[in-house]
Amino acid sequence: MTKTDRRSFLRVSLSGLAGVAAVPLLGSGLEGCAPVGTRQGGGRTAARAAALPVEKLTDRVSVITGAPGNVVVLTSSDGVLLVDSGSAELAPSVRASLAGAKVTTLIDTHYHAEQTGGNALFGAAGATIHAHEITREWLATDYYVPAKDAWVKALPKIAQPTVTFRQNADIKAGAENIECGYLLEAHTRGDIYVFFRDSNVLAVGCVSSPVRDPALDWYAGGWIGGRADALDELVKLANDQTKIVPAYGPVLTRAQLSSERDMMKYLYDRTTTLTDHGRSAKDMLDEGVMKEVAQKFGRTFQDPSKFLYDVSKGNWAHYTNFGGNIV
Repeated sequence: MTKTDRRSFLRVSLSGLAGVAAVPLLGSGLEGCAPVGTRQGGGRTAARAAALPVEKLTDRVSVITGAPGNVVVLTSSDGVLLVDSGSAELAPSVRASLAGAKVTTLIDTHYHAEQTGGNALFGAAGATIHAHEITREWLATDYYVPAKDAWVKALPKIAQPTVTFRQNADIKAGAENIECGYLLEAHTRGDIYVFFRDSNVLAVGCVSSPVRDPALDWYAGGWIGGRADALDELVKLANDQTKIVPAYGPVLTRAQLSSERDMMKYLYDRTTTLTDHGRSAKDMLDEGVMKEVAQKFGRTFQDPSKFLYDVSKGNWAHYTNFGGNIV
C-alpha cells in the first residue's frame, strides 16, 4: 500500500470516530488524563455537593459523568462498586449521585488525580481499593510532574489501594463476574481495564480517548507503542454488543474503538519511522503527520504539537522496543 493509499484508508476508516469527536467535552477543563499538580482539589463541600448526571447502561451498571470524567457504577447485593472515583473536588458530587448507597469496592484504572481524587472520601467510608501494583506505588509516594514543574504529594494511607495485582485479577460482586487486566505502558505504566463480563461493559480508563487528545504520560512509562497494543487487546476483548466506557466522553461501540486502534497503529508506524531517522516532534508536525488522520487534534491542549512531543519522548525512551537504531 502506498503512502497516499494509507492516508486515504485512515481517513475513511476513522470516519466513525469523527462523529464521536464532535461531542462536547465533559468536566472541568483540566488537561484530559494528564497528571495534575494537586491531589486535594477544593471548593465544593459535601454539604453543598450536587448530584451529577447518571446514565444507565444495564440493569446493574451505570455511568456518572462530569466527575470530571466518567465513573462506572455497579450496584450489587454486595454493595456499590466504582471504577475510578473522580477528582477530590468532585468526589462529594459522585457520592451524592449514589443516592445514599454504600460504596464497598473501588477500582482505580490508573494513578492520575482526576481518577483517584475521591479515593480518600470513599476509603475513609470503608471501601476496599483495588489497583495495579504500579498504580499503588505512584499513589503512595510524592512524584514530579515535568509539564508543570511541580511535585504532587502522596495520597494518605486511607486513600491508597490495599488490594493489588501485576497481570490480571478476578472480582466477584453479587452476580457479576469482573475481570481486571493489565495494559502495559498504554497511558501510564499501571493502566488496567475493568470488564464486567456478565453485563458486557468494558471500562478502559484513559487508554481510549474519543473526545480529547490522547495523553501519553511518558514520564510514567506510557508510549504510543503500548497504547496501540492495548487498544488492539481491548478490541479483541469486546464484541459488537459491548458497551465501552472511556475515562472521558460517551460510551463507545467496538467499531468506534477499532477506528481509534487503527489510527493509533498508523501513528505508531509513522512516528517510530521518523524517530528512527532522528526526526523531532517539530519535524513530525512540519511533515504533516497530524493531517494524515481523520481525528483532529488540538481539542484538549489547543496545540497538536503537545501530543507529538509526548510521542517523541516516549519513542526515545522505548526505541529498542520498535527496533530503532538511532545514532
